[in-house]
Amino acid sequence: MSEGERAARLLAWYDRHGRALPWRTPPGGDRRPEPYGVWLSEIMLQQTTVVTVGPYFRAFLARWPSVHELAAATLDEVLQAWAGLGYYARARNLHKCAQVVAGEFGGVFPDTEAGLRALPGIGRYTAAAVAAIAFGRPATVVDGNVERVMARLFAVGEPLPAAKSRLYDLAAALTPKQVGGRAGDYAQAVMDLGASLCTPRRPQCLLCPWQGDCLAHRRGEAESLPKRAAKRARPTRKGVAYWLVRADGAVLLRRRPEKGLLGGMIEVPSSVWHDGDPEADIDSLSGAPAVADWQRLPGMVRHTFTHFHLELVVMAAGLPAGGVADGAWVLPERFGGQALPSVMRKVAGHALAHV
Repeated sequence: MSEGERAARLLAWYDRHGRALPWRTPPGGDRRPEPYGVWLSEIMLQQTTVVTVGPYFRAFLARWPSVHELAAATLDEVLQAWAGLGYYARARNLHKCAQVVAGEFGGVFPDTEAGLRALPGIGRYTAAAVAAIAFGRPATVVDGNVERVMARLFAVGEPLPAAKSRLYDLAAALTPKQVGGRAGDYAQAVMDLGASLCTPRRPQCLLCPWQGDCLAHRRGEAESLPKRAAKRARPTRKGVAYWLVRADGAVLLRRRPEKGLLGGMIEVPSSVWHDGDPEADIDSLSGAPAVADWQRLPGMVRHTFTHFHLELVVMAAGLPAGGVADGAWVLPERFGGQALPSVMRKVAGHALAHV
C-alpha cells in the first residue's frame, strides 16, 4: 500500500469513527480548532487520560477563555483549578507559557514546531501536536497510542522504553508531507487508531484500516506487542502530617517549595518523606509546625505517585493559647479554594473523619 493510499484509508476511517472530544472540531472540515484550546488540552493530556482531562479542560476554558485571561490569573488560581490532575509542574509551566505568549507574542502562538518548542513546558510531542492540529503543519505526533500502532505495524520486538527512538522514526517515515490540508486530522487519526482499535488488549484487527500492512497481525503477534522492559518495584516512602487546628476551627496550611514534587502547591504541614521508619519522626515530632499536644490519629493515609508509594501518619493537635505557627489558617469548608493536591485532600479527609 502506498503512502497516499495508507493515509487515505486512515482518514476515511477517522471521518466515520474519530472520537468526539471537547477540544476537537469535526474531522474533514475547513475550520481548525483554536491553538489555545489545542495547547491547553495537550498539556493536560500529558500522562493523563482523556476521561480525566475532559472536565478540567471545560472548567479551564470556561474560567479563562483566552490565553490573555489565563496569563492574567495568579499561579495560585491556576494551581487550585489544576488540583487533582497531578503532575503539577505542568500547571506551573502552563501559566508561565501563557504569560510568554500573551506578553511577548501578543496572544498569538507560534505556528511551527521549532517556535512552539521554545515555549515553557512544550516538548517534542506537544509542539508537533499543536503544529499539526492547530496550524495544519505536517508533523510527527507520537504518544503511547502511536507507539503501539507502530510497534505492531512493523513488528518491533525491542521493548519499550528502549524502542521509543525507533518507533518515532517509523512514525515519521509514515507521516505524509501532503494530505490535502488534513495534517491535523491525520495526526489525530493515528492516535485514535491506537485508542479505539489497536488497544493494549484484544486489538480489533479485523476493523483496522491498516490491517493489510500490519506485520504483527500477519504473524499473530499483535496482542504481545509492544514489549516492555520489566518495571522496577516502586519504593514506599513514609512521613508524618500535622493537622493543627485553631480555636475557631481553622486549620494550618502552608505552601510547598516551588521546586520539587508538588512544587508551589498547598499542603498540610508534614515531615520529610523518606524510606526509613516514621516512628523516629513521630517521637521527635520532626517537621511539626508548632509546640502542641500532638496525638496520633488511627490508621494512615496512603497515596501512590509515579515513582513511589507514600504512607503518612497523621498527628493532630489544637493550637495552644498564645501559640504561633507559620502558614495560612483556613476553615475546612473553604479547602475547595486552595491548591491542595490529591494526597493532601486525603490527609484532610482522614483527619476530619478521626478528630
